[in-house]
Amino acid sequence: MIGRKNMGRASPLILILLALGFFIATYNLLTMIIHNRTAWSGNWVGDDSDSQSLSDPIIGMPDNVKRSKNAKFPFHVALTATDSPYSKWQCRIMYYWYKKKKDLPGSEMGGFTRILHSGSPDNLMDEIPTFVVDPLPAGLDRGYIVLNRPWAFVQWLEKATIEEEYILMAEPDHIFVNPLPNLAHGGLPAGFPFFYIKPTQNEKIIRKFFPKENGPVTNVDPIGNSPVIIKKDTLEKIAPTWMNVSLRMKDDPETDKAFGWVLEMYAYAVASALHGVQHILRKDFMLQPPWDLDTRKKFIIHYTYGCDYNMKGELTYGKIGEWRFDKRSHLRGPPPRNLPLPPPGVPESVVRV
Repeated sequence: MIGRKNMGRASPLILILLALGFFIATYNLLTMIIHNRTAWSGNWVGDDSDSQSLSDPIIGMPDNVKRSKNAKFPFHVALTATDSPYSKWQCRIMYYWYKKKKDLPGSEMGGFTRILHSGSPDNLMDEIPTFVVDPLPAGLDRGYIVLNRPWAFVQWLEKATIEEEYILMAEPDHIFVNPLPNLAHGGLPAGFPFFYIKPTQNEKIIRKFFPKENGPVTNVDPIGNSPVIIKKDTLEKIAPTWMNVSLRMKDDPETDKAFGWVLEMYAYAVASALHGVQHILRKDFMLQPPWDLDTRKKFIIHYTYGCDYNMKGELTYGKIGEWRFDKRSHLRGPPPRNLPLPPPGVPESVVRV
């Protein structure tokens, strides 16, 4: 009886202590969850500048691994090219703007290489730093010239001396409009999300090359290989897989028909996912006129689409405009000097092109 009375008297104190302990544990758990959620959803940019923060990040950089403002991680700019006149004039423009932006504040651009996959030197060797590699065996690309891109990177990474730890995979039709910082960090490369690369909407096809045991289809990023900033040793692992997946996709009639000219882009996205690599997706990495209008806080113009306007400055996409610029109008040589400027009202991004 005495024991029961003492226990009865002690029980309120025990309950209070238990409640307090539960409260502290719950508080710590919630704090941890909120901290981690904040860390991984934060806006990350190369120099932590608020003026460059991304308003709609898809994969953010955790706060606890952000680098200091003074840290520099230069990347090597690499673009694959052929010896065709069409490729040459684009490479010359691209290299010109690389030199213009390379040494400006905020830039982390290092060396530059044009990876020429035509198999022999051309007349730009003395003008643009170039590394010559072999094309695919005759007939293997079946007219799909960009199938040579992953094979070119495999050869270059194996044979070239590359001083930088990071690599930017770029293309001839890129123009640097602002100094480009290293948007990658450690094992997380940075890429641009393309609206037309839709792994989840093509799950049936993706599963031919990315089996269920490798994880959900959402692990396949909506990207191509360019623009991507990535650690050299990571790319060395991905590149052979990227080449093999590209060839397998091209050999599969259903995949070839579905993906068409973006097949090699899907192949890079799948190859990365097969190696467990996902990218920080940066919408500010690149803009594509005439759809993207503003070059501020953006780094690269990709002039792949034709730009057609009437003299009122109105877009006439799908119809040849009174004023137009389309790189495909200049397959046999560069555009003429002193091209006429677009009419008033045309977006700034098109004027820059």
